[in-house]
Amino acid sequence: MTITETRPETGGVGVLLKDWRQRRRRSQLELSNESGISTRHLSFVETGRSRPSRDMVLRIADQLEVPLRERNTLLLAAGYAPAYDERTLEDDDMTAIREALDLILTGYEPFPALVVDRDWNLVQANNAVGPLIADVAPELLEPPLNVLRLSLHPDGMSSRIVNLSEWRGHLIDRLAREFAVTGSPSTKALHDELMDYPGGLSHASPDGRIAVPMRLRTDAGELSFISTVTTFGTAVDISVAELTVEAFLPADAFTAAALRGGINT
Repeated sequence: MTITETRPETGGVGVLLKDWRQRRRRSQLELSNESGISTRHLSFVETGRSRPSRDMVLRIADQLEVPLRERNTLLLAAGYAPAYDERTLEDDDMTAIREALDLILTGYEPFPALVVDRDWNLVQANNAVGPLIADVAPELLEPPLNVLRLSLHPDGMSSRIVNLSEWRGHLIDRLAREFAVTGSPSTKALHDELMDYPGGLSHASPDGRIAVPMRLRTDAGELSFISTVTTFGTAVDISVAELTVEAFLPADAFTAAALRGGINT
């Protein structure tokens, strides 16, 4: 899937709000009704004839499901202070988040699970991930380690992914959908980079399947995984809201037995 950058690079809060409204395919009438704002007032805000209040910016952003990072951008463009903090996992008040991540990752073992940020850079992983990436090029493991680059790069895992073109199609489509939600330039840049990698691109029909698997060739035989995603649904900190836990669970009995038996992949 090709994505096109349409987000305005300059402009006040009105231009940015209009872009988010159009990105979500909402009319002014629909958004005004949902936000409790008159259509006339919303039109004046989008054209720069009226300055929205801080509460109005946040109400509109909530209705449009604007990510927290971009909500701060809207507030700054309107002349207000950011509403959402951005901590690091090492901060003292992030202890509960660190413990929750440790609990989730450990709970998935012996199945691989990892934590990534919005740009798909590795934040944390459990012990089961190591064997899957043992034979990739060392430079791909240098921080920041991008897990999608690691998966699809010719010197990464791609040579061992049996259904590479299908898996590439799944990941690249997923990035395109994420860009539609966030409008992040870094997401688009990663999408374009992955599109340039070899390996083909296919979107196979479901054929009655439950999910698209990643089929990995190993010394122990072919392992098949399905992935699940976990996020912090009530996060009001930018860093926490952008964390994703991705687990790779066995798609068949052989894979489950191989991983439970500690077979070196």
